[in-house]
Amino acid sequence: MLTPLTYLAVITLYIKRLNGGIMKKLSKLLLVLSFVFSVTSSAFAVTVASWGGAYTESQKLGYGDPTAKKLGISINWVDYSGGLSEIKAQKEAGKITWDIIDVFAMDTITGCDEGLFVEFDFDKDFPAAPDGTKASKDFFAPMPSKCAVGNILYSWNYAYNTKNVKGTPKTIKDFFDTKKFPGKRAIYKGALTNLEIALAADGVKPGKGGKKIYKALNTEKGVNRAMNKIKALCTDPNGGCVFWSAGAQPPELLVSGEVVMATGWNGRFFNAQIGEGAPIKQVWDGQGLDYEYFVLVKGSPNEADAKKALAMMTSTEGLAGSAKYIAYAPWRKSSLKVMAAGEPWYKDGKTNMVPQMPTAPANTKNYFLVDPLYWADNGTELGEKWEAMKAGL
Repeated sequence: MLTPLTYLAVITLYIKRLNGGIMKKLSKLLLVLSFVFSVTSSAFAVTVASWGGAYTESQKLGYGDPTAKKLGISINWVDYSGGLSEIKAQKEAGKITWDIIDVFAMDTITGCDEGLFVEFDFDKDFPAAPDGTKASKDFFAPMPSKCAVGNILYSWNYAYNTKNVKGTPKTIKDFFDTKKFPGKRAIYKGALTNLEIALAADGVKPGKGGKKIYKALNTEKGVNRAMNKIKALCTDPNGGCVFWSAGAQPPELLVSGEVVMATGWNGRFFNAQIGEGAPIKQVWDGQGLDYEYFVLVKGSPNEADAKKALAMMTSTEGLAGSAKYIAYAPWRKSSLKVMAAGEPWYKDGKTNMVPQMPTAPANTKNYFLVDPLYWADNGTELGEKWEAMKAGL
């Protein structure tokens, strides 16, 4: 089947063989056709909406471009700011332009319930691991909805400035130990993950995926226990808290010496340490694993091609590819084996990436999975209580 661009090439060749007035008339026609075909041809490209910056770049280079080449299709990447408002507006206007979207867990649940996204049969729609393990068994954790397929996992962990700390912090308890490690700490401005790490530091074993932590946080006693742990850290004369809001701040605060330890996102710490040579070391104990998912828009202009592309991008090899460019963990457990076999895996050709992965076996001895349903149900109330606690510091 000839594509619009192929038709253009044929017409152009034909025109070149003509002379005079016919040539001029057909030249005008060609201009019109080129505009029509350029618009038409854009419908043959799969469009993925993601978050931009280094993250989208890692997706494009790691598995987007290889998938486009293998399937013989175009994949366009566009930036958006999250949420479902834009895709809802597209659907209501009858002008859907996105095929695949990178979303948070709650958006997959809401969008799936509202019929915005395609439901998957995971073991049918996504390839098995190289050793034959079915996709559903190869995923690091269960999906939050039938419309979600895992993309990456990132960590809420902490790091310290190796020049400002005497000794070697190793556990989440050390983050709160101001006698052994005096100095200010930087923590996220909101309650999210602060309550979880506080309980982990106070002796609550996370359990499988953090179930025990959330069981405790479902009680008023557990919430108060977590709040008091944070309050004690922030009011300790040997400690103190600096609250951060932007992801770039924790490594900056560490490098400047304003704080000796900081919670943050592992990707930001990695970039500062490896990319900029900052004297930063990460601690994985008590980390909170958070995640991103892909969804396929129902009724999108290229739904069939997009489904094929999504399967390839989220394959074992596909997801491993993104870790060449960014320190986020592939959702597939088998991807770590691919990375290990190809170390050093990072784009600089000298950095081993498996130890930098939040999901590496050495880093998941004591962790929790951030529970989106818990925060959806309790976020507003906890936020108010958190702000009241901060106001009293």
